[in-house]
Amino acid sequence: MRDFSSRMTRRTFVGSAVVLPALAGLLLAETATAQAKGSKAQFKYQSTPNNGHKCSQCTFFVPGSSATASGTCKIVDGSISPTGWCTAFSAKG
Repeated sequence: MRDFSSRMTRRTFVGSAVVLPALAGLLLAETATAQAKGSKAQFKYQSTPNNGHKCSQCTFFVPGSSATASGTCKIVDGSISPTGWCTAFSAKG
């Protein structure tokens, strides 16, 4: 049997050097797309609480500079009121 590693040609090496980074780029592009935020309309965001649930009590809420300042959300795009609510609400555990 021949040792495979000794049979690698320059053409094989160069081909691998071009193809592998391209594949890695495709994987990163898919990951970025999967992590994109949804719109407020998509999640039926409202700036008022719903049945006592509000964004400041949600796992996905990222607070602003103060308790009353708008923050952001890990799922919903845009400025998010701490007293708002959407269908992605998930109470902090």
